Amino acid sequence: MRVGILGYGNLGRGIECAIKQNDDMELTAVFTRRNPEDVKILTENVNVYNVDSILEHKDEVDVLVLCGGSATDLPKQTPEYAKYFNVIDSFDTHARIPEHFANVDKAAKESGHTALISCGWDPGMFSLNRLYANAVLPEGNDYTFWGKGVSQGHSDAIRRVEGVKDGKQYTIPVESALESVRNGENPELTTRQKHLRECFVVAEEGADLKKIEETIKNMPNYFADYDTTVHFISEEELKANHSGIPHGGFVFRTGVTGWNKENKHVIEYSLKLDSNPEFTSSVILAYARAVNRLHNEGVNGCKTVFDIAPAYLSPLSGEEIRAHLL
Repeated sequence: MRVGILGYGNLGRGIECAIKQNDDMELTAVFTRRNPEDVKILTENVNVYNVDSILEHKDEVDVLVLCGGSATDLPKQTPEYAKYFNVIDSFDTHARIPEHFANVDKAAKESGHTALISCGWDPGMFSLNRLYANAVLPEGNDYTFWGKGVSQGHSDAIRRVEGVKDGKQYTIPVESALESVRNGENPELTTRQKHLRECFVVAEEGADLKKIEETIKNMPNYFADYDTTVHFISEEELKANHSGIPHGGFVFRTGVTGWNKENKHVIEYSLKLDSNPEFTSSVILAYARAVNRLHNEGVNGCKTVFDIAPAYLSPLSGEEIRAHLL
């Protein structure tokens, strides 16, 4: 299976690394908005092209992985490139997924291509676990916790505050809330009761630290609804201790069974990730395999993780899956 990458940031590099671990895949092209000569990839003998020439290479790519951002890149890129390629993206603006799906589905059906959107771990693996658990325990409650991990969006918000040179933000589940859910207590939790936010900030020389802290803590949509701690540290300390992009989280479903609902159950799925983009990339490639298989079977239009049978993700045959994993 020939894979093309559009966008060579953290996610694009993660896709490249994951291809190395999948024997049935090869990287055939990387496309970038930057000067291709300035983009150094890890794979030998694979060309980097400017995105303006992408249509010249459509016959070299079975699935194009779109590694842009959800805010402005993917809403335009995915429906546009679904006209010419089988595509997959990691669109994660939950409220806009139905709109994005409709746009991509229209383009893919008109062109006879196969597309898959919103692939990764949330949305993605967490979404699947929510669906499975809801189907199994129809009477119950859902809980999702994120972290401990770096929120790239919130870290970017910190860096935009006046007087901030650099910064990282960690989303941390509140341990007491986690334990209450694990114990089947079915708590009603506010936003503030579920997560903490911890910020590590490198301030510009002479900046007003008190003003920076207050600006961060009162930032609407990011920090105002959470208990937030701000630590001021040196640039060296940030690089030494906070250069990675770890993440993870938990999905719970609590429910009841029995004639009188006398028995309680808790389903828990958790992830602990050293590298958010590299794990996301690994999920994307498994689903890229499914996209390619579906296209070869004549299926077109847009799909989500809910539409893909698990066997389509594996390089193993049906016989091997039944013998070793069932």
